[in-house]
Amino acid sequence: MQKAVKQDGSFQQAYQALKIQVDAQLERAVNIPVPKDAGGGFTHEQHKRNYRAMHDAGILFQLSGQDKYAERAIELMLGYAEMYKDLPLHPKQKEQAPGRLFWQSLNEAVFLVYSIQGYDFVHDFATKEQRETIEQGLFRPMASFLSSESPQTFDKIHNHGTWATAAVGMTGLVLDESEWVEQALYGLDKSGTGGFMRQLDELFSPQGYYTEGPYYQRYALMPFVFFAKAVEVNQPERKIFEYRDNILLKAIDTTIQLSYNRLFFPINDAIKDKGIDTVELVYGVTIAYGLTNNPQLLDVAEQQQQVLLTGDGLKVAQAIDAGEAQPYHFASKEFGDGQDGKQGALVVMRANQDSQTNPEKHQALVFKATSQGMGHGHFDKLNWIFYDNGHEVVSDYGAARFLNVEAKYGGHYLRENNTYAKQTIAHNTLVVDQRSHFKGNTKRGNKYAPTVTLFASDDDVSLSSAFIDTAYKGVEMRRTQALVKVANRELPIVIDVFNVNSDKYHQYDLPLHFNGHLMDTSATLKTNNTSLAPLGKKDGYQHLWLTSEASLEQPLSKVTWLNDDRFYTMTTKATEDMTLLFTRTGANDPDFNLREDKAFIYRLEKAKNVDFVSLLELHGEYNPSKEYTLDAHSQLESLDYSVEDDVHVVRFKLAGSDAMLLAFVPEGKSDQQVKFSFNGQSYKFKGQYLLTTEQ
Repeated sequence: MQKAVKQDGSFQQAYQALKIQVDAQLERAVNIPVPKDAGGGFTHEQHKRNYRAMHDAGILFQLSGQDKYAERAIELMLGYAEMYKDLPLHPKQKEQAPGRLFWQSLNEAVFLVYSIQGYDFVHDFATKEQRETIEQGLFRPMASFLSSESPQTFDKIHNHGTWATAAVGMTGLVLDESEWVEQALYGLDKSGTGGFMRQLDELFSPQGYYTEGPYYQRYALMPFVFFAKAVEVNQPERKIFEYRDNILLKAIDTTIQLSYNRLFFPINDAIKDKGIDTVELVYGVTIAYGLTNNPQLLDVAEQQQQVLLTGDGLKVAQAIDAGEAQPYHFASKEFGDGQDGKQGALVVMRANQDSQTNPEKHQALVFKATSQGMGHGHFDKLNWIFYDNGHEVVSDYGAARFLNVEAKYGGHYLRENNTYAKQTIAHNTLVVDQRSHFKGNTKRGNKYAPTVTLFASDDDVSLSSAFIDTAYKGVEMRRTQALVKVANRELPIVIDVFNVNSDKYHQYDLPLHFNGHLMDTSATLKTNNTSLAPLGKKDGYQHLWLTSEASLEQPLSKVTWLNDDRFYTMTTKATEDMTLLFTRTGANDPDFNLREDKAFIYRLEKAKNVDFVSLLELHGEYNPSKEYTLDAHSQLESLDYSVEDDVHVVRFKLAGSDAMLLAFVPEGKSDQQVKFSFNGQSYKFKGQYLLTTEQ
């Protein structure tokens, strides 16, 4: 590494960039303010800058050998050692366990993870007296505060617990405290009921999916890979990266897979602009490449455009410079949820995913049939998101939060996160009687998950079906979705079948939130031109303006919108007494906290058993620069649905193409031949589905 910083290449460039940044910091006096501000405030951000400075100055000392970097790191550590041991709890305590330097102990653990690495870099340069002061004043009391003084967090199976165990375990390795390492790995009592290894057991499914979703998966990833790498270096006999069938390596790959056009799928409490270039995944990809030499990871590293000044970072940099990267393959896959992978699943269906010239042009259908996701979960069973042309087209709200923007409720989750973003109506799934799933009760929601009964994928079709009967008492919900390539068409279609069964009458609302500008509808709209009223009073409805409504006059209801240069039409098979509502967010939002999102809702005021059958087309092109528009209208001529014994059949015909049948058995029978009749013709297939032209 010391040689590489003197040779041309991306590693040297990263070194020079960091050197310029830290040299500028050295020109300024050390600033260690008394903790005062919440997340995003000055003192909060200054302490974050300081732990990064300790870490980065330590790296530069190791690579350059220049004393000034070690001296700055030690000066910062001595300053914190003088302050920390006498600090009370933070004056602005967050809802979770408070810290001393920060409003929550989570940030305190992050501080320790970074600063203990900085101390490791400069340990031998510091004098004996300095080491004694730093260890006794800072690292030992901070490790104690995060472990024995905070057992409710340290032994918690949660990302907060992961950060705490990683911080204390890494500190134990640096300070030669083997007891701390054992406690970090196996819990305070070392029984294995808590600790890092238990977190590896419970927080990831066998496929490497983290139960809180990809946004929190990438955040939790850093302490997992940091501590695991430290254990691998210091105690290789533990073979920690091989634990549970390489679960950490699977988790790193799954984090990448749960993205589209470099951004993570924004399910649950997610900030929508977080993506694969986040520093946590940079570390994950770099460490994974160091272990596996997988050239597809180099493709991701190139897109991240960040080189770490570590041994693994040097391997990545040299391999990229040598042109060894190979295209990363995004797959259609069912990512099981829960420790056993049987608490539902996040199903990702992709088409055109290996486009070399325009990788962002592929399509991704995300079918959310996961568990609740603990406290960060949303009430959105059988929800879906759709991506095309580099954009989120059928959208999910994500979290109502302006992270670290103090002006917006101090950077906390906004109250609208509970009153709107988590509620079912904010998502693309069924709402019964204007109440959210599980009546918005997280404790109840954590008890139940959908059952994914079908997943299949080949070159022409990706298909999944899931079922739940616990979101509403007495109501059974099943959704089946398919991403289908149609002959002679460049772009795929989405088929969506939502079956609802109940022995009592209910109001059913099926919303679809879309990004883009409304172009056309097949219904005659009655638009509220002069005044608006909220759609309801609670469960998120109070935040929706009812902007327009219509009775459906035709057997097929079509809504077309434009996103970027492409048109999208959602066609739904109308049923008797179905109405169409258009909404946008903003009602009962005095502080303008909500984004302005648009949706249309299919409503049945009084129904028992209903089949919502829809087809999403991707079509046409709009070019304002060259002033032309192509194929702006839907090409769908007919859409039919029937159930023949156990076989569900969707028939559709697009202009210029033969009528097609998609037949499937939702329970996923695959070991016997299936026969069915449709429109007087007999069909048979073996497996889970059949896609064929109508005979």
